[in-house]
Amino acid sequence: MRDFCHILFSILTIITLIGCSSSKTGETSESTDSFALPDTLRVGTLYSPTSYFIYRDETLGFDYKLIKAFCEEKSITMNIQVAPSLEKLIEMLDSGKIDIVTYEVPITAEYKRRAYACGPVSTNSQVLVQPLKDKSSKITDVTQLVGKDVYVEKNSKYQYRLENLNEELGGGINIHAVNRDTLITEDLIQMVSDGTIPLTVVDSDIARINKTYYKNLDITLPISFPQRSAWAVAQDNSWLGDSINSWLKLDENRQAYAWLLKRYFELAKNETIGYSLDLSKGRISVYDNLFKHYSKIINWDWRLIAAQGYVESRFDNTVISWVGAKGIMQVMPSTARALGLDPDDIVNPDPNIRTAVEILRILDKSFASKVPDHNERKKFVVAAYNSGAAHIYDAIAIAKKIGKNPAIWENNVADALLLKANPDIYNDTSICKYGYFRGRQTCTYVKEVFSVYNKCKNKIPL
Repeated sequence: MRDFCHILFSILTIITLIGCSSSKTGETSESTDSFALPDTLRVGTLYSPTSYFIYRDETLGFDYKLIKAFCEEKSITMNIQVAPSLEKLIEMLDSGKIDIVTYEVPITAEYKRRAYACGPVSTNSQVLVQPLKDKSSKITDVTQLVGKDVYVEKNSKYQYRLENLNEELGGGINIHAVNRDTLITEDLIQMVSDGTIPLTVVDSDIARINKTYYKNLDITLPISFPQRSAWAVAQDNSWLGDSINSWLKLDENRQAYAWLLKRYFELAKNETIGYSLDLSKGRISVYDNLFKHYSKIINWDWRLIAAQGYVESRFDNTVISWVGAKGIMQVMPSTARALGLDPDDIVNPDPNIRTAVEILRILDKSFASKVPDHNERKKFVVAAYNSGAAHIYDAIAIAKKIGKNPAIWENNVADALLLKANPDIYNDTSICKYGYFRGRQTCTYVKEVFSVYNKCKNKIPL
């Protein structure tokens, strides 16, 4: 887990910490010279916003990208196995079903007996999430929590830590335990951002990621002791861990590591740049003719596709998102290649919009049997354009399971999509095939696209 609030060292110092030598782990290891790396590396992980998830049909995650880079450089085939819990991951390591855990395993006496720590060492603590305030009203010490209302998930480690802290302070913290069936940690963070609740508590790496979505949050106050964690291999495979540590110490890999830290924990995830929507000139954008021309491929109102372009990039063809999507319609390079678009042309407005419409056409066809109504299906298609079709398929299955209408978006499948951030749901493979997803982002995206579309319909002729 990654508490960047405590990392005030240079990149060189960070990478020095990465190397988990025998003096750090308390274990001795043989020289890696006598061992050969396997042809296939069996990698165990958990779905999470930090380690492993799917977005726009791309596999992402800080830990995933780092181990993938290692495997690619060493010409090793990577076999990913996703477990439902950390304990299950350690069991898989113990039994030899996997070679390495690329997830944050606490460096504690318990785990050191069962696993050899390696890879990126990081430090995490629980932190208070509060709105950004001036110095006079900001909470800067845990004693200032007395008399304050703090909302956390019921029966979570956050609730237990707050209860212990409350006892240490002699009482007075108003702890509100929220049922996870209703709201989860990411919901509570968003509610602090929009002012619905005043305070919550989360792990610092989760706080850091969410701050890339909500700039108006302060996450600087720790309320627990820091906990170090790292990847893990079996004790008798310590040579594999040492190989990864040595690889991470190379200059080019230190740079890649630093870039991944920035990509996942610093870059804003929901910013677009460009001009504000101005309909006073009787047009939506300078690309209206392109939207009109290519909309015929799918027989959609061109203003809806233009609305997507506005939400995606504000019609700025130079925008590149944190996941690498490019151009006016933020097309993923891998998708562009699959559809025959040269990566060098992806930012060119004409082929970018044409490719985006082709994506919409394919998505519309894929949802036709599940959502028969043509107009209702557009919401599913727009959602899938943002999230990737896989998560919308999951949301449809979840909607059926919880008694929602699987062919209606608002208050039905949209609500089901939000549940894909709940571990109880995304670890249930009977209804959720594609794991964790931050559904709130896509639900907001759909609302924004159709809000802009409605404004355009009122101002711009068909």
